[in-house]
Amino acid sequence: MSEVNQQPPSLLKTYLVFTKFRLSFLVILSALSGYLFAGGKNWYEILLLLLGGTLVTGASNGANQIWERELDQIMNRTNQRPLPTGQMQLKEAYIIVLLFLTIGTYLLYLINFKSALLGLFAFVSYVFAYTPLKRKTPWAVFIGAFPGAIPPFLGAIAATDQFGFIPGILFFVQFTWQFPHFWAIAWVLYDDYKKAGFSLLPSATGKSKASAFQIMVYSLALIPFSLMPWILGWTGLITLVIGSFMGVWFFYLSYKLYHSCATADARKLMFASFVYLPIIQFIYVIDRSDYFFKILKF
Repeated sequence: MSEVNQQPPSLLKTYLVFTKFRLSFLVILSALSGYLFAGGKNWYEILLLLLGGTLVTGASNGANQIWERELDQIMNRTNQRPLPTGQMQLKEAYIIVLLFLTIGTYLLYLINFKSALLGLFAFVSYVFAYTPLKRKTPWAVFIGAFPGAIPPFLGAIAATDQFGFIPGILFFVQFTWQFPHFWAIAWVLYDDYKKAGFSLLPSATGKSKASAFQIMVYSLALIPFSLMPWILGWTGLITLVIGSFMGVWFFYLSYKLYHSCATADARKLMFASFVYLPIIQFIYVIDRSDYFFKILKF
């Protein structure tokens, strides 16, 4: 019987898994879209936003894994993370979270105080509100939607240093998107989540018509909500056409889930949610005015 030698993951890979770098990258794209949409043009601020946002997001993800390290051992999706496997010691994990949070917050502070404050709020609400509530109530999704919608809001504040209407609309669009996004994930991972005691679908009946109906309602609401920048005259025809198409497509997938209640359809909706949001947000940026092209010197 031959033994298969498995090389332990590199230190870099361990840290990337611990901080969930791929998720952090998507979060930072959202923050960047908010910065550009609000008129930000400073490359130094963009660098600070990207680095600071990545570090604060990584700290949030790491703190989440510290909090749920025992639960992660139970679930198939998470049992190979650094803490359950022993690839990272708990003390090391705390140090990484503290360093990432401190440096990331400072980099955001170099942009403006409000950006740093929002970064800290996202960290605290995600780690100390959303994370512990996941095992207690489906309302955790509502709580988690607040830190989840902060990135474009923070990006716009980084550009304007003002809590204004534009950051608020960007926040509202991403806040609404959080619900079908979270619930599609919760549907796909329902059995795994159940092992750890997570109950995140909107209905106590679980993977049912009742849950699928709420997913469909929020997906439908995204169509007019995502067109708010066009309705308010901030963007033009590109937003109307592509935003409408993306919204109808996303709603159609949620309708298919309602009709079938099949995990396969929930998975399609889940992946669609990852595509939908960055397309919508950067369509806003491109369609807002010609300043985007001036930045790139087209």
